[in-house]
Amino acid sequence: MAISEVLEAERPLVEDDVVDGCVDYKGRPVNNRSKYGGWRSALFIIGVEMAERFAYYGVSSNLITYLTGPLAQSTATAAENVNAWSGVASLLPLFGAFLADSFLGRYRAIIIASLIYVLGLGLLTLSAVLLSGSTSECQNTSCSANQFQVIFFFFSLYLIALGQGGHKPCVQAFGADQFDSQHPLESKLKSSFFNWWYFGMCMGTFVTLTVLNYIQDNLNWILGFGIPCILMVIALVVFLLGTKIYRYSLKGEEKSPFLRIGQVFVTAVRNWRITPSAIALEEEARGTLPHQSSEQFKFLNKALLASNGSKGYGKVCSVGEVEEAKALLRLVPIWTTCLVYAIVFAQSSTFFTKQGVTMDRSVVADFQIPAASLQSFISLAIVLTIPIYDRIFVPIARTFTRKPAGITMLQRIGTGMFLSAASMTGATLVEMKRLKTAEEYGLVDKPNVTIPMSVWWLIPQYALLGVSEAFTMVGLQEFFYDQVPTELRSVGLSLYLSIFGVGSFLSSFLISAIENATGGDGRDS
Repeated sequence: MAISEVLEAERPLVEDDVVDGCVDYKGRPVNNRSKYGGWRSALFIIGVEMAERFAYYGVSSNLITYLTGPLAQSTATAAENVNAWSGVASLLPLFGAFLADSFLGRYRAIIIASLIYVLGLGLLTLSAVLLSGSTSECQNTSCSANQFQVIFFFFSLYLIALGQGGHKPCVQAFGADQFDSQHPLESKLKSSFFNWWYFGMCMGTFVTLTVLNYIQDNLNWILGFGIPCILMVIALVVFLLGTKIYRYSLKGEEKSPFLRIGQVFVTAVRNWRITPSAIALEEEARGTLPHQSSEQFKFLNKALLASNGSKGYGKVCSVGEVEEAKALLRLVPIWTTCLVYAIVFAQSSTFFTKQGVTMDRSVVADFQIPAASLQSFISLAIVLTIPIYDRIFVPIARTFTRKPAGITMLQRIGTGMFLSAASMTGATLVEMKRLKTAEEYGLVDKPNVTIPMSVWWLIPQYALLGVSEAFTMVGLQEFFYDQVPTELRSVGLSLYLSIFGVGSFLSSFLISAIENATGGDGRDS
C-alpha cells in the first residue's frame, strides 16, 4: 500500500514533465510524456515501416527475375538495371530529407511520399497487366515487351523510388523523434528503438520473401505487385490514425540548416587567406570553441571572421553554425569506409539470387523454393539476432563497458563489416564448387538447365550476411541520426541510405568492368 501511494504521488510530476522542442498535433507544448510520443506512438510508426518494407522488397527482391523473365533481359543487363534503380532509390532520400527538414516537416513529407509510393505501385501493377495481356496473345511464339511497355514499367519503378526517397528517412527520423534524448530513461529507449525498428523492418521483409516471392513466381506478377500497393494504402491509414499521439519537432524561426551550413563553407573558402592568429583572437573574443572540436577541421574556423575584416560578404558565422558544419564532415570517413559494405549488400538481390536460380531448389517432390525467397534467410538471421543482441548481449556488455548501448556504434559497425567479409568468402567458395559441378556435368553456358547441386549450400552466406546487417545497418542508422544537428536528423539518415545508393552504382560498375574484361555476354554459367 505504501508503494502505491508513493507511485501515485510521483505520477503527476512525470505527467507534467515538458518535452523541450516538441509540440502536439495542435501545436501545443508537450507536457505529458505518457500521452504523447514514446513507445505508444513509435509502435504505429514501426508498423508503417513493416508495411513499407514489405512493399519495397516486394518489388526489389525479385526484380531481377522479372527483368530476365517477362522483360527478357540478360542477367548482366538486368543486374545493372537493378543496381541502377537501387542506387537511385537510395540516393533520393537526400532530396526527400532536404524537402522535409527545410520546408515540409517530416509528418507532411511522409504523407506526400506515401501517396507517390501508392501511385507508383498502382502503375507498376497496371504495367504487369498490360504485359500479361500482350504475352497471352502469343503463347506459342516467342515475344517480348514493346517499347511503350518497357518505358511504362521503368517509369512506374522510378516513381516508387521517388516515393521511397521521401518516405524512408522521414519515417525513421520521425519515429526516433518520439523519444527525448535529454531524458535519462527515454535516451536508453531510443537506442532500443533502433534495434526494434530494424527488427520490424526485417519481419516485413521476411514475409515478403517467403510469401510474395512465391506468388510472383508461381501465380502471377499482377497479384505480386498489387498486394504491396494495397498494403501501402493500409500503412498510410495506420500512420494517420496515430496523428493525435505523435510528438512533432518544433521548427525554429532561424534560417534553413542547409543555408547555415552552406554559408560556413562559403565563408571559410572566401577567408582562405586569414591567418591562424586572427582566428585565435576571434575565438578568444567570442568564447573559445571546445578544444578537440577547434583542432579538428580548423579551416572552417575561418568562417568566424568577416572577409577582409568587413561585412561585405554577408553575415559572419556563429560558433554553433561552424560546429554543425564540422559535425557533417566527421561523417565522411565512416560514409566512405562503408561503401565496401554497400557493395557486398548489393549482391544479395542480384548474383546471390541468380546463383540460386541455377541450382537444385527442390524441397519436396512438387515444390521448389523461389530463388528470391532465399533472401528470407537474411531477414530470419536478423530477426533472431536482434532480440539476442538487445536483451542478452547489451546488458552483459554494459556491465563491463559502462556504456548505455553496451558497445560503441563504431564497434558495432566494424563487427558487422567483418562478418560481411566472412559471408563473401563463403559465397566465393560456394561459387567455385557450383562452377566445378557445372563443368563436370557439361552444363556450362546452359542457364536454363538446373545444376545438380543443392541450393542449401547458399544458406550460410545468407545467414552470415543477415547477422552482419544486425550489427552494421542498425549501428549506421543510430550513428547517422545521433551525430548530426537536431534539424538535420532526416538528412543524417538519408546520408546513411546514400551509402547503399552509391554502393549499388559501384556494384553495377564492377559488373560492367568484369563483363568487359572477361568478354562475357552476361548470361549464366
